[in-house]
This record gives sequence, C-alpha cells and structure tokens, in this order.
Amino acid sequence: MKISVIIACYNAQDFIGEQMEALARQEYAGEWEVIVSDNGSKDGSVEVVERYRRYLPNLIIVDSGDKKGAAHARNLGVMAASGDVLLFCDADDVVSSGWLSAMAKALHKHDFVAGAFEGEKLNSGLRSKGRSIKQTRSLQEYNYPDFLPHAGGGNLGVRRYVHERVGGFDETMPRLMDTDYCWRIQLAGFGLHFVPDAVLHMRLRNTLVGSLKQAHLWGRYNVSIYKKYRPHGMPPLKLERAIRGWVQLIKALPLIRSRLQFDKWLRQFAWRLGRLEGCLRYRVMAF
Repeated sequence: MKISVIIACYNAQDFIGEQMEALARQEYAGEWEVIVSDNGSKDGSVEVVERYRRYLPNLIIVDSGDKKGAAHARNLGVMAASGDVLLFCDADDVVSSGWLSAMAKALHKHDFVAGAFEGEKLNSGLRSKGRSIKQTRSLQEYNYPDFLPHAGGGNLGVRRYVHERVGGFDETMPRLMDTDYCWRIQLAGFGLHFVPDAVLHMRLRNTLVGSLKQAHLWGRYNVSIYKKYRPHGMPPLKLERAIRGWVQLIKALPLIRSRLQFDKWLRQFAWRLGRLEGCLRYRVMAF
C-alpha cells in the first residue's frame, strides 16, 4: 500500500515549514510521498517547500494556480500522486508524530477515515479561547438540519478508487467542499470512520475579522449545501427554528459581560447573516 500525502497550499509561507518539518519526522516503514499542490501563491511558499527535498525525497510540487480553490488544488494533487491511498492535510496545520502510521493502519481496514483535531498547540490568546474545536473525540455531527456525519478536509484519508468513484472534490464549492466530499462518499456506500490516534494540530484564524468572515461564509454555503442535498434525503428546515435562533441571539446581547462572550456572539451573528445572504443568493428558504 503506497500512501500519498496531499497538501493544498496558498500563501502559506509563514506556516508550511512547520507542516513539512512534522511530515519529515514521521515514522512509517511503507512507501509514501508528499504532494504539495500550490494554488498560485504570491509569497515564498514554494521556496520553503523546496528546502525539504533532502528530508522528504519523494516530494512533488504541483502548480495548481490555473484555478483558485482548495478543491481544485487537492484534485490536481491526486492526479500527480502515485499512491493507492490518499491523505489530505492543510499547509497551515501540523500533523502529530504518529499521524501517518495511525492513518495507514486505519486504511488497512477501512476505505474512508478522518483523524482528530487538536486546538491548543498552535493557538493562544483571547481569540482562540472562545472557539470550540470540533472533531476532537468523534466525527462532526451536522444538525442544521440533522444529516450525515462529516469531517474537516485537513485530516482525511481515503482509498484512491473511492476518491475517483465520486469524482473527487467539487470544484464549484469555495467552502464546505470537505463536507460535500464526505457526504457524497457516504451516499456512494462507504462509511466514514474516526481515527482518534491520527491527531492534527489545527491553526485557527488569529484575528476577529478573519474569524467573522469565515463564519459568514460558512453560513452562506450551509444554505448552498442544504439546497444541494434536499433531494438526497436531507430533512427540511422549519422557519420556527430559525426565528427561535434569532430571538435567542438578540436576547443574549444585553447579557454579555466580557470581550470573549462578545466575540462569540459576533461569530453567531455573522453566521446567521451569512445564512440570510445564502437564502437570497440560492433562492431557498433555509434561515
């Protein structure tokens, strides 16, 4: 079983060295390679990656800058890969010491797996304290409305034939392409299995503006994915639930007593505004 580790990269000069360093320290007796798919970086990301050729002899750098987006970068990375097993991680995160071997062991038994996220090592300060990290002890549950479990694209492993069966990542989706990927694979008949020992240290947005923008876009594309999966069994959202959510949010504002609470409130507000925008953009009632 040959493993291909695929990293989508865009302007990650300040972070990708940590990821490459962590990969260079992996202990795995089998054959494996690293594919860095550069999505048109304008900084020195590629130069940083090049420094690790002597530590990672099976290193391949792919130019995926012809089309923006992590989905496209990952798909082109797969095309350049020679492994029959694919592992996906991100340029700004850092894999743990036993990550590769844990994912390899799991993929001997399963066709599709996801590792665990950890959020303390790479994050500090006020902005990170109010953030909840999902996928630490189990897969992420989708509950607005209830549907299939999913996992972040920064810690996924899949058999190559499964990736090809579903056509890879949907390149029309700027956000939530990993959720969509997980759902399409499950709907094709392959279960998603959690690997608690395959830990990845996640880096959060380190500014409030970045965090709010992320929440807003997640809200908007939650509506897009809702519209896409309603014909596939996703239950309808009820307007009463959305109204109740807005009322609770408004009532919570006068009770805020700290900057931490206020930042958390702003993220919820940005997410709900994103949903409103998504309803108008995609012409579907999904507040």
